[in-house]
Amino acid sequence: MTKAISLLGSTGSIGRQTLDVCQELGIPVAALAARSNVDLLEQQVRQFRPHLAALWELEPAMELARRLSGLDVKVVYGLPGVIEAAALPESGTVVAAMVGMAGLQPTLAAVRQGKRIALANKETLVCAGELVMETARACGAEIIPVDSEHSAIFQCLQGCRDRAEVKRLILTCSGGPFFGMSRAELAHKTRADALRHPNWTMGEKITVDCATLMNKGLEYIEAMRLFDVPPEQMGVVIHRQSIIHSMVEYRDGAVLAQMGTPDMRLPIRYALTYPNRAPAPQPPLDLLSCPPLTFQPPDLQAFPCLRLAMDCARTGGSSCAALNGANEAAVGLFLEERISFGQIPELVEHAVNTIPVILNPSLEDILETDRRARETVCRLSRTAPQNNS
Repeated sequence: MTKAISLLGSTGSIGRQTLDVCQELGIPVAALAARSNVDLLEQQVRQFRPHLAALWELEPAMELARRLSGLDVKVVYGLPGVIEAAALPESGTVVAAMVGMAGLQPTLAAVRQGKRIALANKETLVCAGELVMETARACGAEIIPVDSEHSAIFQCLQGCRDRAEVKRLILTCSGGPFFGMSRAELAHKTRADALRHPNWTMGEKITVDCATLMNKGLEYIEAMRLFDVPPEQMGVVIHRQSIIHSMVEYRDGAVLAQMGTPDMRLPIRYALTYPNRAPAPQPPLDLLSCPPLTFQPPDLQAFPCLRLAMDCARTGGSSCAALNGANEAAVGLFLEERISFGQIPELVEHAVNTIPVILNPSLEDILETDRRARETVCRLSRTAPQNNS
């Protein structure tokens, strides 16, 4: 079990559940970092008593420091502050749960310190997977996935002595709230519609990504980077029940699956206690009350975001950073109700096709590609008509 953690993204869904697990297991918290939720971060600091607390902006950080003036906690802000939280010597494990590209540089800083990374920020490997994995190998850092699908694959690979025995990694996908609908039907869907996930309770951005199936596309790229497999050894199946979280198919025909309730505390607990397993207070999966388990292929025509991600996975280089940056910008505009649901894949595809691909990109190349993709989407959104047909 880890000695202490730094938690990046403590006020988000994964962050809050991570603190639940820490409380259950008695794991100390050395640092907390959040974007802007001063009220919740203050509560967390008072409960878990970290050495350091970080916020992205100066004004909220100053307010937090004022409120915590009687406590022995250092309050910092901005990217340097979050990086300080990630690299804190007292932390053996960094839980990377910040949403989006904001998590890349802090996670990379923790990797360079040789820490265990409990990785919930998929954008880190989507945008800079080769760079991050090479740095992890060079610095002796350990990356344990927290995403339920990647945790499932990681668990199914335990005991595999020769990766040549693996034929295929199979990601399961709930299909989101719009499963079975045509692209024409999807064009009319609203913000409220997209935020009604049938099985999981998550933050707004990832919930919209599940509605477009971009989340599965990002997970597809992340799995390739994390487990070092080519696209032809990857598969995606729609599994509406969210009971099998992913599978590994071996060359002898055996398929290993990890099953469980749709509860993120399970993969979080595993990442914090690996290679051991700790008892969980939550009830386990009841096999006798499970519905029938079904599997179907994804509809790449109705959900082009998944196809775009698969295309970028094959292209490689900086194309995945362009995909992610464009998607973050488009989803942000959709959540602000400035574009329609149907415009998300259109804007993302245009940005990906517009920005030149850099093979073997540096961190600076990745950050610049991300910036250009966001700018492209924002510029196009101001001129494109609303697509409600």
